[in-house]
Amino acid sequence: MNVRRLIPTTAVAGAVVLGLTALSACSTSDAADGGNGDQLKVTASFYPMQFLAERIGGEHVAVTSLTKPGVEPHDLELTPRQIGSISESDYVLYLKGIQPAVDDAIQQSGVKNTVDAATLTTLENHGAEVSGHDHGHEEEAHEGEEAHEEHSEGDGHNHGQEGGADPHIWLDPVKYAEVAKGVGKSLEKADPDHAADYRKNTEALVGELDKLNTAYEAGLKNTATKTFITTHSAFGYLAERYGLTQQGIAGIDPEAEPTPARIQELHTIAEKEKATTVFFETLASDRTAKTLAKDTGLKTDVLDPLEGITKKSQGADYIEVMESNLTALQKALGAK
Repeated sequence: MNVRRLIPTTAVAGAVVLGLTALSACSTSDAADGGNGDQLKVTASFYPMQFLAERIGGEHVAVTSLTKPGVEPHDLELTPRQIGSISESDYVLYLKGIQPAVDDAIQQSGVKNTVDAATLTTLENHGAEVSGHDHGHEEEAHEGEEAHEEHSEGDGHNHGQEGGADPHIWLDPVKYAEVAKGVGKSLEKADPDHAADYRKNTEALVGELDKLNTAYEAGLKNTATKTFITTHSAFGYLAERYGLTQQGIAGIDPEAEPTPARIQELHTIAEKEKATTVFFETLASDRTAKTLAKDTGLKTDVLDPLEGITKKSQGADYIEVMESNLTALQKALGAK
C-alpha cells in the first residue's frame, strides 16, 4: 500500500464528545464512561462516520471519535485506553481500509454491533489519475458502469483499500446517503427501543443529502470545463457522479512532490481542457499547488476532502463544507 497519509482530522470531535458527556453528566455519575445508562455508547473511526452516528443517533447515542483533533487518521496509533473503549462500545462505525490500526482493534474487540461503512455501498477503483491516460470518457461514467470499468484497472495508485478500491465514498452525497440508510437500519437493530427515532433521523439526513445532490447536479451541469486539478486525489466518486474529470498532481499523498514530467503533463492538460484552478486542502501544505499554479499560470483554491473539521474548514459540518466545495468547483469550472 503506497498510502503515506490519507486523512487529516476533526477538531469538533472533542467538542462534540464533551458536549454529549456534559449532557449525560447532569443525570448520572456514569458520564466519565462516555454516556449514561440510557445512551448507546458509539465509537466512530473518524469524522465522516462520526457525523452519521451523531445525526442518526441523535439524543440516544454518546459518540466518541477515535481520531482526535490534529491526528491524521491514516497514521492513527491507538492507545491501550482507546482499544479498551472500543471493546466497551455498544456500537462501532468505521470505514475499513483507511485506518489499519482501527481495523485490527475492531476485529479483536468482540463488539457485536460493528458496522463497516464500505459494506453499505459499492466501492470502485478510481486510481489516482496520474498515469497520463486519456480520461475523457469519465464524463459518461456516472451514467453507466461500463465506461467506468474501462479505466478502473492499472490506473496507477490504489487508495488504501484491498484491490485498490477508493474509500472516499462520503464525497458523493448519493453514496453517503446509501451509507446513512444502512447505518440507520443497523442502529434500529442495535437499539430497537428507539427504532422510530433512528428511522426519522435517517429520513431527515437522507433528505438533506438528496438536496445536496440536486444542488451539485444543477450547479455543475453547464460548465466551461469539466476538468479540475487537485493535490489530493480524493474526489473520484464526486467527479464520476457529476460528469467531471479529476487530475491528481502526484497521486494520493498531498505532500508528495510531482515529477517534472507530471507538471509538464498537467500544463498540457490544463491548456487543452481549459482548467483554471489547482485545488489544495486546508489540512495539508499548499506548496505543491502553488508551485504548479505558478508554473502553469493557474489559480489556487481549497477543495476539502472532509476528512476532518477544523477551524480552517469552510463550514461547521459535512453539509456546509460540501456546499462550500460546490461553490469552489462552480467558480473553477466556469459554471454558467
